Amino acid sequence: MVDLKIIDRVKDVGRIQGGANDGAMFAPKYVENKLKFFPFIKEVVAYGDQREKVCVMLNIDFDAVGNWAERRNLSYAGYTDLAQKPEVYQLIQECVEKVNADLAEDALLAGSQVSRFLVLHKELDADDGELTRTNKVRRGFIADKYKPLVDGLYEGKAEQFIETVVKFEDGRTGSVSATLKISDAKTFTPVKAAA
Repeated sequence: MVDLKIIDRVKDVGRIQGGANDGAMFAPKYVENKLKFFPFIKEVVAYGDQREKVCVMLNIDFDAVGNWAERRNLSYAGYTDLAQKPEVYQLIQECVEKVNADLAEDALLAGSQVSRFLVLHKELDADDGELTRTNKVRRGFIADKYKPLVDGLYEGKAEQFIETVVKFEDGRTGSVSATLKISDAKTFTPVKAAA
C-alpha cells in the first residue's frame, strides 16, 4: 500500500535554493495550513521558493490570543499592541517550532521548516487586496506590499518598520505603522528516510 499525501497545487510547489536545504521541496500552502491548525494563528503567508530558507508572516487570531492574554492578566490596547507583546511572540514561536518538529519527520518536506517569522501589525483583509473574496492569501501581492518585511526576514534583521495603507468599510483610507519584531525559530535535524 502506498500513502498519498496532497500537499499543494503543483504550480505552487517550489524548491529551496542554496543553503543547507538546497533543492528541498517547498509547499507554501502545506506549511501555512499546518500553522493555521493552531487556534492562536488566523492567517499565514509562507515564502521560500528560490530562497535558502522558509520565512513566514502571520496574523494572530485576535479573539483566541486575547482570551489567552486575559487569562494571564496581560493587558493590551488592540490588535497591534497584542500582536507585538513578547509573551505572544513566545506563544507563536512554540507553535512554529512544533510545526518544524513535525516537518522534520517527513523526509520530503523537512527542508520546509520555518527559519524566521514575524507577526503582522494588522489583520490581512480582502478590502486591502491581501486576501481574495474567499479569504485565500494573495502571496505575490502581499510580498510586494510588505516588501520591507520580507526583506527584513531574509536579511537577518531583528526588527523592521512598516507603514501600511488600509481601507475602512466606509471607503475611507488611513495608515497603520509599527516596528515589528522578527524572530528566529528552532529547526530540527531531518529524520532520515527508511532505505
